[in-house]
Amino acid sequence: MADEVDVVVIGLGPGGEEAAGRLAGAGLDVVGVEDRLVGGECPYFACVPTKMMVRAAGLLAEGRRIPGTAGDATVRPDWSQVARRIRDEATSGWDDRAAAERLTARGVTLVRGRGRITAPGEVRVGDRTFRARRGLLINVGTDPAVPAIDGLEGTPYWTNREAVRAERVPRSLAVLGGGVVGVELAQAFARFGSEVTVLEVADRLLGTAEPEASELVARVFRNEGIAVRTGVAVSAVRHGNDAFTLDLGGGETLTAERLLVAAGRRSDLKGLGVAAVGLDENATTIPVDGSMRAAEGVWAIGDVTGKGHFTHISAYQGAIAVRSILREKGPTAAYRAVPRVTFTDPEIGAVGLTEAEARDQNLSVRTGVTPLEQSARGWIHKVGNEGFIKLVEDVESGVLVGATVAGPSGGEVLGALSVAVHAEVPTDELRGMIYAYPTFHRAIEAALAYLEE
Repeated sequence: MADEVDVVVIGLGPGGEEAAGRLAGAGLDVVGVEDRLVGGECPYFACVPTKMMVRAAGLLAEGRRIPGTAGDATVRPDWSQVARRIRDEATSGWDDRAAAERLTARGVTLVRGRGRITAPGEVRVGDRTFRARRGLLINVGTDPAVPAIDGLEGTPYWTNREAVRAERVPRSLAVLGGGVVGVELAQAFARFGSEVTVLEVADRLLGTAEPEASELVARVFRNEGIAVRTGVAVSAVRHGNDAFTLDLGGGETLTAERLLVAAGRRSDLKGLGVAAVGLDENATTIPVDGSMRAAEGVWAIGDVTGKGHFTHISAYQGAIAVRSILREKGPTAAYRAVPRVTFTDPEIGAVGLTEAEARDQNLSVRTGVTPLEQSARGWIHKVGNEGFIKLVEDVESGVLVGATVAGPSGGEVLGALSVAVHAEVPTDELRGMIYAYPTFHRAIEAALAYLEE
């Protein structure tokens, strides 16, 4: 016998958890299915604990910048303080009881286990079956992708999940992947004393960012003693004597105490059973319309939609899906101004299209770039002031379609440009604004002046 409910939410990451609570608050009978931790990856293994690591590493870097600017200082890293804060303040020892109680207090029935769609509107969890009158909301998120490298399977490699649980800093660390996760964790561990090498198969780090951002991060890494190897493919991995040995081709090898695999994310749509509702189980993402509808009676939000592996995307889409399920009116999804931040030092904040993406869309592109060091605030900042602001304008419409801010607090400075891209504010209007002096934000004015004529 199937249990009849209104909505089944499969996956209780940030978007799914909030959507389930809001649907229950609207009077619907809601079941939330989760086979790991309520709250998803972000609070336990990603956004929150990794940014605690980044914050701690940044404090060390600032302390090391004191000599010659503010006095003398001796910095002694202590990873145990970071590990304790992650365990006690962020994750409660990777215990989700508080989150689960918060969810059920909102009226959601929590079911532990792996959900599989077995028919339209039907989900099986273990030996229980739920039939949803209104429909299904999919928020299964993603798992770390592990490449098929000879010898890797079965070794004690890290993903981000093991890295945030680390009780000590490894003497040496090889990072497989130069994307956001790889570069953030690489810099954090290096600043705590690990000898770090980043290996990236593509020709640059942060391959989806502006090339100027990739070059900046690579330069900063090398100055900090982090080895950066691009255009390198690992052909085999061996583990023994408490160390990893990586074959890099041509007889070259690299040895490190720990190996962090940061090679992207994946969803198991076949295991979820999406074919039962007419979706492609071999796809990497679930296509959705502007209301987050994937099929009749099926909505999807978060990583699995392919719009970005960000908590803010999941939350944004979740609110839209709730309105759609409740048959309420409201704006549909728009992705022209998706903000994203790489929390390295310097931070890399970006919104909208890169220059290359804009040109690929056959837009008439004009760019303006200004070095952050040449701003008044950059000169005052003196150390740790490397960065730039890059603006991408569609000349025909006269609005910004993208922007990147690299530098101290780059993600915060990005806020003004996110509004400009989202609201399609004319660049002439931006030129007429008053920018506070002396701030990093004021460099936007200079970047506008540098837009090519």
